[in-house]
Amino acid sequence: MAVDPTVSTGDIARLGRVGPAAVSNWRRRHDDFPSPVSGTASNPRFALSEVEAWLRRNGKRYRLTAADRAWQRLLSDGAGFMVPERLAAAGAHLLDRHVPELADLVPGEAPPPLADPELAALLDDVAARRGPAAAYEDLCGRYRRPGDPADALAAAMARIALPHGGSALDPACAMGALLLVTGAEAARGQEADPDLARIAATRLLLAGSRAAPVAADDALRHDAFAGAEFDAVVSAPPALDRTWPHEALAGDARFAHGLPPRTEPELAWVQHGLAHVRPGGRVVLRLPPAVASRRPGRRIRANLLRAGALRAVITVEDESRPADLWVLRRPEPGDPVPSHVLFGRGSPDATAELWEAFESGHPVGDAGRALPVVELLDEDVDLAPEHRLQRRTPAEAGRRVAELLAGHRDGLPALRLVDEVRERPSASIAELARRGVLTVRHSPRDAPEPGDGVAVLTVADLATGTTPTGRVAATAARIRVRPGDVVGAPMGRARVADRPAVLGPALAVYRMDPDQLDPEFLAGILRSTPAPGSGSSRYGHRVRVPLLPIGEQRALGEAFRALLDAADAARAAAERADTLLRLGGEGLVEGWLRPDR
Repeated sequence: MAVDPTVSTGDIARLGRVGPAAVSNWRRRHDDFPSPVSGTASNPRFALSEVEAWLRRNGKRYRLTAADRAWQRLLSDGAGFMVPERLAAAGAHLLDRHVPELADLVPGEAPPPLADPELAALLDDVAARRGPAAAYEDLCGRYRRPGDPADALAAAMARIALPHGGSALDPACAMGALLLVTGAEAARGQEADPDLARIAATRLLLAGSRAAPVAADDALRHDAFAGAEFDAVVSAPPALDRTWPHEALAGDARFAHGLPPRTEPELAWVQHGLAHVRPGGRVVLRLPPAVASRRPGRRIRANLLRAGALRAVITVEDESRPADLWVLRRPEPGDPVPSHVLFGRGSPDATAELWEAFESGHPVGDAGRALPVVELLDEDVDLAPEHRLQRRTPAEAGRRVAELLAGHRDGLPALRLVDEVRERPSASIAELARRGVLTVRHSPRDAPEPGDGVAVLTVADLATGTTPTGRVAATAARIRVRPGDVVGAPMGRARVADRPAVLGPALAVYRMDPDQLDPEFLAGILRSTPAPGSGSSRYGHRVRVPLLPIGEQRALGEAFRALLDAADAARAAAERADTLLRLGGEGLVEGWLRPDR
């Protein structure tokens, strides 16, 4: 293959044993850093040979393993949407060469042999040293599809679903990650995408399965496990799939709680899961937050509550996108209907602990609340945790702030707890825009074409600062950002721009008269109070802004900015410490560092 393998900025960070911010700094400060050869402004790709030459020329230590080279070759011969097909072909190669007796258990027609001899040789090299299962997991672990659960969340879902082991089904298993982490004795899956189904089957077979573990078909249309029951169903089904066969499934026995409306495909997956667990078995699904409160689904939510099937709805924090975990249980004959449902929020680990406390009858603490079913069966049957959980009291929150400030005063604002909180009038962003206090513009949905002209500000840039990392052609028709504008993104990221740029995808720019509305004050409000449904293109319009005199706004804006600067400094220090840990440990192991006694 003549094509030079390419790497992303994340790949470069891994090769150089540095954080992503370091790569951004290299690109900004070094004129000779390689230019992107493909990709987009927000996700550029660089020629691997050019990156290696630059790292050597600038004295940067790096390590490129056979597994690294195999992954880069796998990425280099086409568009990103081809990665599943190439991963499936790589898995077929490993099975054929190293475990041929299992190759016939993979669903669908076998892909053609690898056309890249060097990739095949690299895969065989890694498999010979680490085993075919480890070689394939290394490749699959590098490919993260949008919407895939993070590793910590997958582990939490498995912990809730199968605390004592048993059999498991994932009816929308994608690449099989959830089934692998369950460690189930009999793991079975179904996946509509034939390439993903092959990948999942190969991973499970290499992990020790000795039966055909995955069916390649859409589980709602063609249930490959009709009549089969498992100890648990665990899945992250596709969200907002408006193509699901609504009319064709009328009268289907799986929908015992009602045929979901066309706009509620997730409730079809909920009932599919309940139909495939034994009495007493659990269903754990990751679903979009809107499923808990959309009006068209309220009748089925009410039926799930009345039947005692729905046991918990827990908002998962620290995920790349908003998500709720739904925990359901298929009632056993004669079981009394449970009187309470758990609502909660927390990190993936805290989510599992919260469920375990609730299930065992222990107090769930501040992160959760067990509410009577009768209180939930109102007109809306709104099961969104954010609407059911009590907010922290000012006294509780104040004590926590005092703990966090203690001993860490450098750069942090002086904050004190107010004895009596006064009511303050407020207005939404949309209302302020109608009054002419500010204007709001949203970026186009399409990503700008890469070029060497104007700097592009991306969602990722808001996480660490407002230094643009992308470039587009100067002639591109895009929304311009000026210094002093507030740039916001879903999930409550917002900063005041300090340099001109072009607005990247999924961002909004807020422009105001600073004598009426302080930019740092507005940015702090957006960071601290993300609007319901903030993942939509209308992000921020429902956020409410207190109507305060400009002097008070500026004082609050300075405090908001000081908190943000402290968080940025802590993040940079953590990246430096992580790099020191990796490189220092490597040096002590390899002998180019030693203690200076």
